[in-house]
Amino acid sequence: MDKIIISQYKKVKILQRSLKWFASATTLVMLFVLIGGALVTKTGSGMGCGRSWPLCNGQWVPDNITPELVIELSHRLVSGLAGIMVLILSIWAWRAVGHMRETKCLAVVSFVFLVLQALIGAAAVVWGQSDFVLALHFGISLISFAAVLLLTLLIFEIDKKFSAASLNLGRPMRFHIYGIIIYSYIVVYTGALVRHTNASLACPSWPLCAKSRPLPMQFHEWVQMGHRLAAAVIIVWIAVAAVHAIRHYREQPVIYCGWIIALLLALAQMATGALVVFTGLNLYIALAHAFFISCLFGVLSYLLLLALRTRRKPEKAAGHPVRETAPATLK
Repeated sequence: MDKIIISQYKKVKILQRSLKWFASATTLVMLFVLIGGALVTKTGSGMGCGRSWPLCNGQWVPDNITPELVIELSHRLVSGLAGIMVLILSIWAWRAVGHMRETKCLAVVSFVFLVLQALIGAAAVVWGQSDFVLALHFGISLISFAAVLLLTLLIFEIDKKFSAASLNLGRPMRFHIYGIIIYSYIVVYTGALVRHTNASLACPSWPLCAKSRPLPMQFHEWVQMGHRLAAAVIIVWIAVAAVHAIRHYREQPVIYCGWIIALLLALAQMATGALVVFTGLNLYIALAHAFFISCLFGVLSYLLLLALRTRRKPEKAAGHPVRETAPATLK
């Protein structure tokens, strides 16, 4: 009997380890989808396969191979692989950790939003879309990526080495988390709009639009400066939240470190945004810009998940969390 129990325990551990590896791989592939989408936009490869989807120029194996075709086709293949992996992960996680209340919701969101972004991309190829609609594409992909990331983090909680229920978040911290995650999506949209309207270099100077005239004068300059202003606001807001975490949440490392990482990513995002202008839209820096915002949104999404999972507890008048005392031992 003991051998049977030990054998079953080993099988469970192997399945858990396999699920963790697969979830990590799926998260990495979803990150490639985001970076690949940014690469397609920044290199103008959206029409690399012509007005044909899912085929490329109406062919399974294209005759005329161009760099734009390779980039667009590669992005489609990676997106297709991601769709299969996300579907498998969603079903697997649903069965393995479905007892966690967030699992089913994240599984559905990750797959549905990935399909939605694929449909928007296909519609843009076949029928064309306005820049304002295309700007939604990256944001929808970002939601799918964040859902897969959170699902992966939930899977890593199988061992119960960390419990969000042990956290104690005050009202100011909850306000920062809820407000910044919502506002960050607006920043993401404005950044995507900059790319899709080809306004990345509309303002030749930084942080002002031009040395001779600080205010924008035409549409593309307004799009560029609107994004810079939105990005500046979120950096200041994240800095305020990070200072609040440093002052009041040192005993809760996941919150404390989460905001420190978020601030570093926001600063890296700002630095790469400035370098995009100074280097004349260097491709690698532009892709790094997309990478940092993806990671930042992932961190903010995890903080949101923690805020939604923690218990609401009494707070001091100043809004700071109250330290809990250990429960009395039953005798």
